[in-house]
Amino acid sequence: MRVWVDADSCPQRVREIVARAAVRRKVPAVFVANRRLPPPRSGKVASVVVPRVEDAADAHILRNALPGDLVITRDIPLASRLIEKGLRVINDRGDVFTPENIRERLSVRNFMKDLRDAGLYESPSGGFGPREIRLFSDAFDRELTRLLKERGEMP
Repeated sequence: MRVWVDADSCPQRVREIVARAAVRRKVPAVFVANRRLPPPRSGKVASVVVPRVEDAADAHILRNALPGDLVITRDIPLASRLIEKGLRVINDRGDVFTPENIRERLSVRNFMKDLRDAGLYESPSGGFGPREIRLFSDAFDRELTRLLKERGEMP
């Protein structure tokens, strides 16, 4: 079992939470980005730098993640493809993507993109504060615990 992080736009606080959990729970975590990230402080945490081309981090995660892994991304099309492969996916705000909700999320995302492209909607710049950190931390801990229990690695 491994935790994959689509780290290009992932907030630093989320990366810190994942890195600490990887060490504490002894679960490998891989941060994939198109730039160098601060060096990992543990052998359980790795960084992969991909070329600066569109969707390179997504492609790397899709190629390497296996069923039973946990992926953190805010990219809904990527989340959809990962769910099809049998992976657990959450975003950096603690939303859990599932086979039951991903089609709706993808439809809403595509509709909003069409509105933005037509100049009919401007995305609100939502902040990332203590509430979002708590929501992510709770969801991440819950999903990681669930996966470890399913694998028999936790009582």
